Amino acid sequence: MLVKSQQNSLDCGSRPQLMYPAISPSSDSMPSKSKTYVPPDAVELCGLADIIRNTRVIPEGQQERFGMASQDRAGMKLWCAGDLSLVHRPCVAIVGTREVSEAGAARARRLARELVACGVVIVSGLARGVDTEALTAAIDAGGRTIGVIGTPIDKAYPAENKRLQEKIYKEHLLISQFQPGKTVFRGNFPERNKLMAAISDATVIVEASDTSGTLHQAVECRRLNRWLFIMNSIVEDPSLRWPKDFVHYENTKVIKSTSDIVEALKITCPSK
Repeated sequence: MLVKSQQNSLDCGSRPQLMYPAISPSSDSMPSKSKTYVPPDAVELCGLADIIRNTRVIPEGQQERFGMASQDRAGMKLWCAGDLSLVHRPCVAIVGTREVSEAGAARARRLARELVACGVVIVSGLARGVDTEALTAAIDAGGRTIGVIGTPIDKAYPAENKRLQEKIYKEHLLISQFQPGKTVFRGNFPERNKLMAAISDATVIVEASDTSGTLHQAVECRRLNRWLFIMNSIVEDPSLRWPKDFVHYENTKVIKSTSDIVEALKITCPSK
């Protein structure tokens, strides 16, 4: 894996090159589904503040949590592979449970298709369930995506999504805040949700239980003054308690259709 890095730079391109050991791919004679994940050949090491500059703001009271101390305004280090310009387009994260219902999966796919038709970049975490449904539907519809992962960029988890992860870094954008080669811990995934909220204009929760890790991202939306959209089907579910903790937040909106998101974000969709 080739990692390009330069300190105190406002541009993540044209940088000196540092080498990190790559994971050796499996033999090409093996069936495609069983091949080992092949990490990206070129990775850019950027600061969070650099990639969202002039696009999104981290509130002053939250900047320390993102590594934006006075001596290093670039913020947390990010390992990025793909098209960094996607961060500067309207970005909406679609997230939810790994154990998604058929109805929830259908909602995630439809939402992704309708948002990419309006030029929105779909952001998600490459987990199974809602994440996979949203990213796959967006790509199939000809849209652009950003995958934010809870592992280093030289690993793929879950393994079943390794081909999807490869497609995203080759044709879209893949981001990790974890140094290549590092051990993966459960705590990585709430941190991944924090980053997803930071680089997105809004987050949509499609389906989530009261104990879902997705709620970490809902909390981050509140902290970062990002829009939080909750599917009406969740709010109407009498078995769920968590929506009551968020529906009164100023930038939270219960949605029934994609147009609710488009209107709140003031996105102009192409004429049909």
